[in-house]
Amino acid sequence: MLQHKDISDAELRTKLRAKQLSLGGNKKLKIYGQLDCKSGQRMKRENRVFFNSKKEALNHKYRPCGHCMKRDYKKWKDGVI
Repeated sequence: MLQHKDISDAELRTKLRAKQLSLGGNKKLKIYGQLDCKSGQRMKRENRVFFNSKKEALNHKYRPCGHCMKRDYKKWKDGVI
């Protein structure tokens, strides 16, 4: 897990281009989702975190976003993941 406030914009762009980060999350709400999610784009920088995979996000006790990850959210809600 990488916090947005701990990384420079240039370093973040480099990691995104290299596909080292694939998901974003809100550390206050403990929700993760796709980087292009409208809900995720509205959050404050100090609340934003990045993950390499769904497994990493779930290991940190984050839940899937109900907007951009509907199938994963339903599985999480049903207790499957």
